[in-house]
Amino acid sequence: MIEIEDLHKSFDGVDVIKGLNLCIEKGEVVALIGRSGQGKSVLLKQVAGLIKPDKGRVLIDGREIGRLKGKALAELRSRLGFLFQSGALFDSMTVFDNVAFPLREKTRLSEAEIAKRVINELNLIGLSGAEGKYLSQLSGGMIKRAALARELVWGPEIMFFDEPTTGLDPIIGNAILKLIDDVHKRFHFTGIIVTHEIPKVFEIVDKVAMLHEGVLLALGSPEEIRASEDPIVQQFITGDLNGPISCC
Repeated sequence: MIEIEDLHKSFDGVDVIKGLNLCIEKGEVVALIGRSGQGKSVLLKQVAGLIKPDKGRVLIDGREIGRLKGKALAELRSRLGFLFQSGALFDSMTVFDNVAFPLREKTRLSEAEIAKRVINELNLIGLSGAEGKYLSQLSGGMIKRAALARELVWGPEIMFFDEPTTGLDPIIGNAILKLIDDVHKRFHFTGIIVTHEIPKVFEIVDKVAMLHEGVLLALGSPEEIRASEDPIVQQFITGDLNGPISCC
């Protein structure tokens, strides 16, 4: 479903992604891990078509996203959902209107059908009764749920999650990861999760890809990554401060 071929990206002369290759099969969920500043979010945004690579290409279902324009690009993007770190919801809108927004913008559904879909999704995501609330009335976990509902309400085939537990306490963070697992079982989307939630995320993904200094250092099942003999991989997943990487 997703093919990343020889991808490169730099900012202000600093190489962030340095010839990265990765394939993700339909229905798979991959955790993208690595230290801060290693290019995980940059890679995710390139795959989603939000940032253009300097070199290389990204194919979604066999189509190179960087070459698409107009209706073809809009059609492909309509198959993608993106959960940003902040949630990227509208402060001036209620939960209901935030979740209804993509349906009103991208479909010709009646208001009655939109309302039915929104209320159903909010119920499934654990926000029953919150449809009339504004963001200022919600907890961090509720905001992430509302943002996820907005992406899921129109049934994307591919989901991107950029640090979905950022700013949440461990209990709520784990609840969000479980929620992602639950909705994956319901929708069977192909997904990429950028996260530092190690090892909790290992319980909900099919593969783990570790970025280090702009390249793919390790790729495998959660079990294979846990068993890796690479000292950099082991230091990251165990949090060992005595490993080969300086923390400061």
